[in-house]
Amino acid sequence: MLRASARHILVDTEEQCLTLKQQIAAGEDFTAIAQAHSNCPSKAQGGALGSFGRGQMVQEFDEVVFTAPLNEVQGPVKTQFGYHLLEVTSRDE
Repeated sequence: MLRASARHILVDTEEQCLTLKQQIAAGEDFTAIAQAHSNCPSKAQGGALGSFGRGQMVQEFDEVVFTAPLNEVQGPVKTQFGYHLLEVTSRDE
């Protein structure tokens, strides 16, 4: 079964998501930004979600995680929870 590991930052607005993405692109640390700004309990781990299989996350999240290039920040991705920046850190079968 295909599995992936990813980390993410969850915020309320697309604008906030874009601002944080710009900060990461400018060299700020993803982990530090997740810890400071994410609305998800995973922020304590710098946004790390661990390993999961296809279908374990909401569809919009899955679509990006199982197709995006590794180690590139993707988003904003809108889900029922808000807006995500996400980075796929590994993927394997």
